[in-house]
Amino acid sequence: MKYFAGLDVSLEETAICVVDESGRIMKEARAASEPQALAEALRKVDLVLERVGLEACSLTAWLHDGLRAEGLPAICIETRAANGAMKTMPNKTDRNDARALAQIMRTGWYRQVHVKSRQCRLWRSLLVARRTVLNEMRTIENVVRAMLREAGVKLGLPSRSAFAGRVRELVGADAEVMAMVEPLLAILGAMLKEFVRLTRQVLDIVRKEEVCRRLMSAPGVGPITSLTFRATIDRPERFGSSQAVGVHLGLTPARYQYIQGRISRCGDELARTALYQAAHSLLVRSKKWSSLRAWGMNVAKRRSMARGRVAVARKLAVILHRIWADATEFRFGKEIATPAA
Repeated sequence: MKYFAGLDVSLEETAICVVDESGRIMKEARAASEPQALAEALRKVDLVLERVGLEACSLTAWLHDGLRAEGLPAICIETRAANGAMKTMPNKTDRNDARALAQIMRTGWYRQVHVKSRQCRLWRSLLVARRTVLNEMRTIENVVRAMLREAGVKLGLPSRSAFAGRVRELVGADAEVMAMVEPLLAILGAMLKEFVRLTRQVLDIVRKEEVCRRLMSAPGVGPITSLTFRATIDRPERFGSSQAVGVHLGLTPARYQYIQGRISRCGDELARTALYQAAHSLLVRSKKWSSLRAWGMNVAKRRSMARGRVAVARKLAVILHRIWADATEFRFGKEIATPAA
């Protein structure tokens, strides 16, 4: 007889349900959301478990690694597939969710999610922290610009490091406006200092990481994009084909029957945004000719620049995966000479 377990993970407590291969519930319990506590609760069941299923969440990677270290066959499953099965339950409770996960493990109607290594998870956390600080700085800068426009002051486009000095230069004589703006400028100064520290950490990692340096041989790909791609993919061999990387990152069009829509935007949003920005840099800022840039500009002329960026981002994802898998560098291609008139 085979036995399967489903774990519905919450922040403080996890509901556990164990079923046999016929679907009969053998044991139900609750335990703290800690690897050791969950492993101990599953051992008390005193049954050899075939699979232990966890729905993907913020604690899943930590719990998955801990349960695997304890010798338990833990599996992380896709959230959308799990939700589809859980909707069949009339009552939404942690206990019922654990039952549904156990049945999913028994029937095999699930899609396993790759759990990234701890190092890649830490790199991604660093990138998210850096982007969060950058977004908040932009928000505060926009608030300051709006306050100055109310006073009839147009700030222009100063650099981020010169932003506070330019504001003080233009509004220094207006004491009332400066009293409101000065606290925001102080916050911006502190955030800029920490933003620089986070960026330096990223640059230090990229200098030591050989894969990132190889990925940066592609035009438009800088330290942020290379580390984001490295942390997102984790292991290139988990993709059977490089073409699947674009699908995994949500850069391919969604389809409904024979109707083709916009890109699906499934997968990692951080990596998708980084590749889109790299594609923009390749098409707009890069001066060196490459077959990829020529192809992207051709798409942009026929469709639009926005669609050209998306197309280049998708192709760039495929190329970066191939560079990583083959341990090669970017090939610019050979420019075809234009015939004389």
